[in-house]
Amino acid sequence: MRVGAVVLTMGNRPDELRALLDSVAKQDGDPIAIAVVGNGSPLPELAVPGVDVRTVELPENVGIPAGRNVGIEAFGPGGSEVDILLFLDDDGLLAREDTAELCREAFAGDPGLGIVSFRIADPETGETQRRHVPRLRASDPMRSSRVTTFLGGANAVRTKVFEEVGGLPDDFFYAHEETDLAWRALDAGWLIDYRSDMVLYHPTTAPARHAVYHRMVARNRVWLARRNLPAPLVPVYLGVWFLLTLARRPSRPALRAWLGGFKEGWATPCGPRRPMKWATVWRLTRLGRPPVI
Repeated sequence: MRVGAVVLTMGNRPDELRALLDSVAKQDGDPIAIAVVGNGSPLPELAVPGVDVRTVELPENVGIPAGRNVGIEAFGPGGSEVDILLFLDDDGLLAREDTAELCREAFAGDPGLGIVSFRIADPETGETQRRHVPRLRASDPMRSSRVTTFLGGANAVRTKVFEEVGGLPDDFFYAHEETDLAWRALDAGWLIDYRSDMVLYHPTTAPARHAVYHRMVARNRVWLARRNLPAPLVPVYLGVWFLLTLARRPSRPALRAWLGGFKEGWATPCGPRRPMKWATVWRLTRLGRPPVI
């Protein structure tokens, strides 16, 4: 299966970007073409011997989902020039040289598999943060399983998924765009796997705590529900998250920003509404994460 990779960068981590590209170039099997998107920043010289490196420089920062969509299109409409696209953070590093081959085997062996979420591990300690395991039962990051969402900067997607359900939601800019795509893919019948043996090294970080982060998280949570959930579940899902946010006792500035984003999510257009089938709701529930949390 033909494999490509999409890397989004703001140009502020040139050494890490070079190391990532080298780790992609070292993958076993056929060479992997790489599309590097400069999200509002110029790109340095990125030639890698024996590797097809495609570059796109955007005049402004269009956000993570829109930037990754540009990377998809660098491989033809909907990424049609390849069968699988890897999406990798520019400060990450593929830990093993057989990751691409494992992806080829996974997708070739399971025609219903649409997305694979990698395990993110700290390069120094090897530890995986609980928030990087895309399921509710996240205490054992070494357990692979079927899941209902995936990690945006450490994953592989079968390009037929984009052909069938479209790309990431441009207007989200940051936060929850992966779950939006995941829900649409699951509703179309695709499966999502979390694989602990496919590892991206990435320094341990804490979620951002600035106001923009809280506003985006809240706004996009509302958009996610409005776009994808059956009408009766929209208030349930958002009510649960409202109470969870209060239970986490955020600081007053953080809560103010979150409430502003929550209000914005209701007051602004969320894009096309395509509510998932009730059969998909039941499928998500059987996978361990009903779409109310």
